[in-house]
Amino acid sequence: MLKYSADIRTLAVVALYFTCSILAWIYFPAEWYLRLPIIAVLAVLSFMCAVIVHNTIHHPIFKSKRMNKLFQIVLSFTYGHSVSAYVSGHNFSHHQHTQKPMDRIRSTQMRYKWNFLNQFMIFFQNAPGIMKDENIFAKRMLKEKPSWFYQYALEMVIVQGVKFGLLFYNWEYALLLIFIPHLYSAWGIVGTNYWQHDGCDENHAVNHSRNFTNPVLNFIAFNNGFHGAHHARPDIHWSMLPAYHADHIRPQLHPNLEQKYLLPYLWRTCVWPAKRLDYLGKPVLLDDSVQYEDWIPSADIEANKYQLGVEQ
Repeated sequence: MLKYSADIRTLAVVALYFTCSILAWIYFPAEWYLRLPIIAVLAVLSFMCAVIVHNTIHHPIFKSKRMNKLFQIVLSFTYGHSVSAYVSGHNFSHHQHTQKPMDRIRSTQMRYKWNFLNQFMIFFQNAPGIMKDENIFAKRMLKEKPSWFYQYALEMVIVQGVKFGLLFYNWEYALLLIFIPHLYSAWGIVGTNYWQHDGCDENHAVNHSRNFTNPVLNFIAFNNGFHGAHHARPDIHWSMLPAYHADHIRPQLHPNLEQKYLLPYLWRTCVWPAKRLDYLGKPVLLDDSVQYEDWIPSADIEANKYQLGVEQ
């Protein structure tokens, strides 16, 4: 049923998310000190599922198209939004225009003096624009690729209907066990773009992305620490990224763009001393004349239909 046996891990994480969510809803304690770790676990699992969403829109995991369409509906519940919606901002804007004016989430939009705020706020600052692009893209797809639009609409209606139904049924449990973990996962998956690309060279063959090689991180993030490999070859499965990195990225990569551990890097760059430096150790240059440019009118849907997830 699976194209790659490595996606047994994908299914296991999704199953674990639903198991923990259901058990938490049934046995949610009254004490706040017991609630906090439960919410934290669900937030981490939801973030892992957001990474799975990212992987799935590049590579649907089943051989059967019907199974992939069903899985996208199921997967939409794990991070609270349509899986198909990820196609527009990520596959068409970010991947095709990385760190350029048509990249909706390029890191150079962030201008806070304390670098922590650039990392923390990139999701909140860009969310309205991401949603606007998503809606415009969906309207275009209704005319040009109606099968994609109907899958997107089905995911959206079912997931949002259930979420807000649960909010009406028990607003406290829904807020703490569903909405907050989902918000964390969306914040996390968008926020990764900041430390993966800020201060890199978007015009270089491999120095466009920062890579993190720690095996624990890459187990949790399904090898997305090897981000340069993913950008260079978004068509290859996540399980193949370490080998591609070793063979094709590392030989040309500047040593400063291969980090082993994420948390020490985030501490140095975002907390203390929190200096916003490029990969050469120089201050990141921000050009005030560069403004966001709409990517949707020029997007070639037919030539890039492999980017459309299950409807490719």
